[in-house]
Amino acid sequence: MFDNTPVLGRSESAQMVTNKVLRNTYALLGLSLIPTVIGAYFGLQIDFSFIALHPFIFGIGYLAVMFGMFKLIDANKNSSVGVWLLLGVTFLFGLMLGPILQHALHLSNGGQIVGLAAAGTGITFLSLAAIASSPARDFNYLGKFLFIGLILAIIASLANAFLHIPVLSLAISGISVIIFSGYILYDVNQIVRGGQTNYVMATLNLYLDIYNIFVNLLNILMALMGNRD
Repeated sequence: MFDNTPVLGRSESAQMVTNKVLRNTYALLGLSLIPTVIGAYFGLQIDFSFIALHPFIFGIGYLAVMFGMFKLIDANKNSSVGVWLLLGVTFLFGLMLGPILQHALHLSNGGQIVGLAAAGTGITFLSLAAIASSPARDFNYLGKFLFIGLILAIIASLANAFLHIPVLSLAISGISVIIFSGYILYDVNQIVRGGQTNYVMATLNLYLDIYNIFVNLLNILMALMGNRD
């Protein structure tokens, strides 16, 4: 008969590593909200009118800076430097919430809309993370479809920076909510199935999912519920 003891030992050890990665990811994800809130507060005080003057240049520059920061985080993901870089990036993302929050809070029901967007994002994340937390479920097949959808959404967003078509903006936001909801399923499932073993990168992935759902959900709610009286 075969001796299954070593196999079981490896399996238990792998499960312990997975659980640790998941715990650390959720802990760092919660911590990352602090610099995001601080950044958003400062973002509310900044005049972002220059973005409207050069939207395409700003969009390209913004993406270049962020992807550069992502590369730095990836290069330092196994040290405390990666954690600090991650927190720095979340501060910058909070800062960049300034324009949409300024727009929202100028509405008479803006505070309510921001609260609904935050609550909707939280409920979406908790629900989908719970679904994806079962190792028996495999959402790996979503990866290619989500990536293609993401690229198309980015291209459409850059194009609409020139076109300024409200209906297209609303459609992009709706599609983006679906895409990043799918990414929550994919990213959490990658952790629980052992496909992602670094909690810094796992946190970055989930943070981007949550951030983009919030921004796009807020855009949808402002378009549908915004009271400009």
